[in-house]
Amino acid sequence: MTLYAHVPHPHLKHREAARPATVDEQYDRGTPIARFNSALAVAITKGVGSMWCAYAFAVLTLFGLPGAIQAGVAGLVQWIAQTFLQLVLLSIILVGQNVQAAASDKRALDTYIDAEAILHEAQQIHLHLLEQDKVLLAQQAMLGELLGGAASGREEGS
Repeated sequence: MTLYAHVPHPHLKHREAARPATVDEQYDRGTPIARFNSALAVAITKGVGSMWCAYAFAVLTLFGLPGAIQAGVAGLVQWIAQTFLQLVLLSIILVGQNVQAAASDKRALDTYIDAEAILHEAQQIHLHLLEQDKVLLAQQAMLGELLGGAASGREEGS
């Protein structure tokens, strides 16, 4: 007998069967065409989202700079806005997003690990409390015997 009836949360059974999702698993789902499309999109994003690609785009845009300078201020503004910024900043923004996503993934994993540790500690506290229940129940039984014996001893002596 215990003093407390523990009712485990229903999610615990699901948690034991499943492990945290990974990025690879996210695009490995669905039909073969969907998996191919996802894998291709991820590969292209990784390629375009690199600083080497940004450098290559910057060099590529420089080939159009002489024509833009010859066209005057309007041509130069158009070259900066439509060519340089769009090509170069696209890759740089993707690099920044990749860095932020990696940091977010690390935070999520750290949070998951922390939650696992807290769950383990809570389970240990539960086991500790069960042991304390046993001691309290044993003390209660001993006290009942002592008080019961003292009460019956008083009755006999009266």
